Amino acid sequence: MTVLAAGVDDAGRGSIIGPLVIAGVLHPSELADELWKLGVKDSKRLTPARRSRLAERIKEAVEAYEIVEIPPSKIDEVVAQKRKFRRLNFLEAQVMARVLAKLKPQIAYVDSCDPDTSRFASHLAELLPFKVKIVCEHKAEEKFALVAAASILAKVHRDRAVEKLKNLYGDFGSGYPSDPRTIRFLDEWLKKHGDYPSFVRKTWKTLRRLQPSRQLKMEDLGGEA
Repeated sequence: MTVLAAGVDDAGRGSIIGPLVIAGVLHPSELADELWKLGVKDSKRLTPARRSRLAERIKEAVEAYEIVEIPPSKIDEVVAQKRKFRRLNFLEAQVMARVLAKLKPQIAYVDSCDPDTSRFASHLAELLPFKVKIVCEHKAEEKFALVAAASILAKVHRDRAVEKLKNLYGDFGSGYPSDPRTIRFLDEWLKKHGDYPSFVRKTWKTLRRLQPSRQLKMEDLGGEA
């Protein structure tokens, strides 16, 4: 009897610019390890060109896949609420549950964004409309081929979304707070426009450090923080 399994992962969680992307892939469990033969691995260990080529091969190879893009405005909305266990981790659980509900697997391998993997698995189970065996681990993309495949789809989708933003607004680097180009872009944008654009996560603490003389109040953030 064929058991359908899914792998789910994210891309862009820590970024200050651009969307957070959740991807899931569905494939027969007994065939999942064959994806390693395609060259799938943690997306961060692949070049952009290799990721892009693999993404197309993965889409052709698996039974089904689902990709959801979460805009900065939605991330700001949940982060600003400051409700315990109902912030970014819970948002990810909600979206991952949507992905799994669409794919309808019998078992799901999930890369946990929560330090407490059991808690994250419980949140997922509560949000799903049907019972699924959930295997929730840290660095799951290194252990399970389906999660590695999902990580590639998520990363490629986010890379393309970021590239579109760069074409419109200029090169801002990786979009992560650790990137000096990103910080320089944000600083120059603020000086020129007086506020940040819609593709920036305005609740990130990095922005407070960029403007120490100006507190980010509710009105500054369009009611999002």
